[in-house]
Amino acid sequence: MRRPLLVLAACLAAATPSRAATVEVEVDGIEAGGGAVYVALCQGGLSEAACQDGERARASGGRQRFVLRDVAPGTYALAAFQDMNGNGRLDRTPLGLPLEPYGFSGEGGRIARPDFARAAFPVREPGLAIRVRLTRALPPR
Repeated sequence: MRRPLLVLAACLAAATPSRAATVEVEVDGIEAGGGAVYVALCQGGLSEAACQDGERARASGGRQRFVLRDVAPGTYALAAFQDMNGNGRLDRTPLGLPLEPYGFSGEGGRIARPDFARAAFPVREPGLAIRVRLTRALPPR
């Protein structure tokens, strides 16, 4: 009798949809005259491959709000950048330093990309609000 109860419990657990959360992101430090602002949720790392799910919006003023919906519970980090020249990517020097404003969740005021653990935060239902401040590694050219 115990085995059918375990099978029934497993079936019910599989049939129950996982809850999704909403992550509200406020990006500040946006520079005037720039292009779109990109925000991406990162899972497991901070590489471009790990930061695929996100949104973009035209820069308007020094602050932009994004709402990421239907985010599965888990551990994430946020990466953001302002695409000053409109090419759809974060431009870098030959040494890998960002040429455009960028930022990550977690501690502010850093000059290098943090590791995932320092930028990570848990997402649970119903959701949370995160703030990311854009900075520059180098002065504008």
